[in-house]
Amino acid sequence: MALVPYEEGGGWAARQLHSPWATFHFASRTIRLQQDWRRLGVAAVVWDAAVVLCAYLEMGAIDLRDRSVIELGAGTGLLGIVVTLLGKAFFCEPCPPVPSGARVTITDRAAALEFLESNVQANLPPELRPRAVVKELTWGKDLDNFPPGAFDFVLGADIVYLEETFAELLQTLEHLCSERTVILLSCRIRYERDLRFLKMLRERFSVSELHYDSSKDVHIYKAQRGSRKDDF
Repeated sequence: MALVPYEEGGGWAARQLHSPWATFHFASRTIRLQQDWRRLGVAAVVWDAAVVLCAYLEMGAIDLRDRSVIELGAGTGLLGIVVTLLGKAFFCEPCPPVPSGARVTITDRAAALEFLESNVQANLPPELRPRAVVKELTWGKDLDNFPPGAFDFVLGADIVYLEETFAELLQTLEHLCSERTVILLSCRIRYERDLRFLKMLRERFSVSELHYDSSKDVHIYKAQRGSRKDDF
């Protein structure tokens, strides 16, 4: 599940996390997400890393149209929703139509799926709902349900936090990735163990930093197998 260590406290940030709703504007649409701290804790609130990665993708440096995308630890579903919206097919005159939009698989552990599905369905227009599939994925355990190396992009926002999950997360990334796959991880470096994960990732993938949002202290890292450094 998309869990992040968090200590309850006062102030605006805490009030936002405990609010039953969070509203954003991406891809020319208003996205209104249900949050449920009491029932699902930190898995059911929107974290800055997801917002920063959504904003980065909206800038258009990455063409998501007709791509196969999977999100790990999706939580509220914000990132997967935005990717589905940004990856939609478009039409122009006199240009021929793009054949299809992005195919997005939005994953989390079983306990979060009903909540995740409700947010996804509520925020996608009917014509795009078939392009987004919500599916259970516990890192290192459900991999037979996902074809190896079948995705163009693997996305994760604030999924690097529990050291006991690092080996399973790396196993999952290796299973999902082919030579062409691009991993985008958005995270805040909170603890020394977060840096240890990046070191482990660099032992198996070529890793570079794409973007840093200083206002939210969030980094976006790109990783690919071997030494490949494809342009988007």
